[in-house]
Amino acid sequence: MAQAYSNDLRCKILQAYAREEGSLRELAERFAVSHGYAKKIHREQLHTGQMERKPQSRYGPVSRITPTVEEQLRTEVKKQPDVTLLELQQRLRASRQVQLSRSRWAVVLQRLGLRRKKNSARTRTRQ
Repeated sequence: MAQAYSNDLRCKILQAYAREEGSLRELAERFAVSHGYAKKIHREQLHTGQMERKPQSRYGPVSRITPTVEEQLRTEVKKQPDVTLLELQQRLRASRQVQLSRSRWAVVLQRLGLRRKKNSARTRTRQ
């Protein structure tokens, strides 16, 4: 996967442009970057006032599965181990106002290591 240009390179290009050492097109050629990249970092600097990249902490939307929702999910499965995904979806939507698809609930259950079945494997071997 391609790596982002360093903040050092960004700063050098923007400082050279501020010292009027050339146009963005000339500086892009001198520093071996595209003209579009030079324009983009200059536009970002005008917008934010910073030469450095703004840090990226995470990608994608924030998960709606909070620790409290996970705990509620564990409680529901412990209370009724043979609950269906549809029932689980309806209960959690009503109690916590969390609305997810059934397939997403299945992924969350699997990630948490929760299995929905009437008899656990340990119970059957004891009999």
